[in-house]
Amino acid sequence: MKVLTFGEIMLRLKAPGHERFFQSPMLEATFGGGEANVAVSLSNYGMDAEFITVLPKNEIAESCIRQLRYFGVGTQRIVRGNGRMGIYFLEGGANQLPSKVIYDRAYSAMALAKPGDIDWHKAFTDVDWFHITGITPAISESAMQLTIESVKEAKKRDITVSCDLNYRKNLWKYGKTAAEVMCEIAKYVDVAIANEEDVQKSLGIHLDVDVESGELDRGKYKALSDKVLSTYPNMKMIAITLRESHSADWNGWAACLNDRDRFYVSKRYEIRDIIDRVGGGDSFSGGLIYSLNNNMDRQQALEFAVAASCLKHSVIGDFNRVGVSDVEKLVKGDGTGRVQR
Repeated sequence: MKVLTFGEIMLRLKAPGHERFFQSPMLEATFGGGEANVAVSLSNYGMDAEFITVLPKNEIAESCIRQLRYFGVGTQRIVRGNGRMGIYFLEGGANQLPSKVIYDRAYSAMALAKPGDIDWHKAFTDVDWFHITGITPAISESAMQLTIESVKEAKKRDITVSCDLNYRKNLWKYGKTAAEVMCEIAKYVDVAIANEEDVQKSLGIHLDVDVESGELDRGKYKALSDKVLSTYPNMKMIAITLRESHSADWNGWAACLNDRDRFYVSKRYEIRDIIDRVGGGDSFSGGLIYSLNNNMDRQQALEFAVAASCLKHSVIGDFNRVGVSDVEKLVKGDGTGRVQR
């Protein structure tokens, strides 16, 4: 079983600890990006995961590729092109001060990429599952066209397509709304992953769900997911993550899944003292893709994905550095955090 993920990986520059930008004259440099994060999770779980993107030919990009290889992610299909490497700056929030992300992605190699730049016949060789997000089509019009080309080519080959809708309001700047683009992409998606804001802003599907209050009424999510599935008859299922934001470092965390036959709701985790929530949704996607392809029933798959994402909130950096056994222990109720000797 080979999974291919596609999108932009960036240089991540984070203020140390919970400092504000340049409170100290330094930034911590790592790498990250939604689709690469999913590939790392899958590789950590022992799956055959490959990542495809467009990167420039320079030492920063080479360091990025080496980091992906360190986690066992396949990089042979990465295309080299003009432009630069995208960057995002991160300031870690705490208590009532939210985390802050500043994107610097204009004219990156991925933002400049266009249809025809990737040989999809070669890229999809031996691929069974293809994962994208709503981030790549937001960064530029040409990247949007390339993303639409990718899902069309995947479906021609009967490859399962998953998409984390991932609405990013600060990226949609080239004249099209998220809904205009994502409603087209969703026609080719088998497994959709979202939070309530993604469904509303990316698909234009609304119910009386308050995304800002921090309190979530799970009873409304079956109706919301039913509406998505009725709008997209080719979609097999949708998973919706349920985050209750009490503060920057205290969240309630759960998810639900609708596969047309049944509606499933996961256990809820109380996550206090969040270390790093960036990549939390990607770790959910990675957990769901893994569990759906490893003989778990729908409820088990959902519980594995939620537990994997819960653990990510305790891991610094974009990548979720946990294995199957770590997740399974939490699923089984071992969440005390006691020292293991």
